Amino acid sequence: QPPSQRDLHIAAISRDGRMNWQASTGYGKRARVETAIGRYKSIIGPRLRARSFLAQQTEVAIGCAVLNRMLACARPKSLRRKAKAA
Repeated sequence: QPPSQRDLHIAAISRDGRMNWQASTGYGKRARVETAIGRYKSIIGPRLRARSFLAQQTEVAIGCAVLNRMLACARPKSLRRKAKAA
């Protein structure tokens, strides 16, 4: 029986480390997408109210615009400082 996908992932984590595995599989991107969807559902609502597909697309676009504006208001305006050479 060939190894399952889970077994291959466990082997890759053991061989390369968890951070390299996350980078190679795109795990971090998936986590960010799931977080964004959860944030959308908690603030905008868990379901669409529009019936037609075109109206649903418009509803989602408006929801995303609202969410992005809310996040922009809460995002700190900061810059990274370069470390001084010792």
